[in-house]
Amino acid sequence: MALDRIFNIAGSALNAQTTRMNTTASNLANAGTVSGNEGEAFRAKRAMFKTILQEQQKPHEQGYAGGVRIEKITDDPSPIRKMSDPGNPMADEEGYVYLANVNEMTEMVEMMAAARSYQNNVEVVNTTRQMLMRTIDIIKT
Repeated sequence: MALDRIFNIAGSALNAQTTRMNTTASNLANAGTVSGNEGEAFRAKRAMFKTILQEQQKPHEQGYAGGVRIEKITDDPSPIRKMSDPGNPMADEEGYVYLANVNEMTEMVEMMAAARSYQNNVEVVNTTRQMLMRTIDIIKT
């Protein structure tokens, strides 16, 4: 595998983890929101990744092109919570408000995992850059 492909693969992973972190931040920002009906309640978002793996068609190129991309961003299927709060102006006719289905603990774990994956891919880029610089130094001598 050529070293330039490593940059493309790690770059796609950095982009994917940034999107994952953005959806987590959005979920945490909306964790305390309430709504007057279940259909309008905030639903946590999840980034779905898809592997990029394409075999090379040209006979002079060996290896594969890889990486990851965002397939889609979906709503978390966990149920919306309903809470009795008749004094809330957002309450429905029965006195209920509907809470976002965001679990703060799950979001913190998701954020830590995304941050760690991002750091790992930054390290891949840095290591590859160092290898390229050493290769250039060897060629010069």
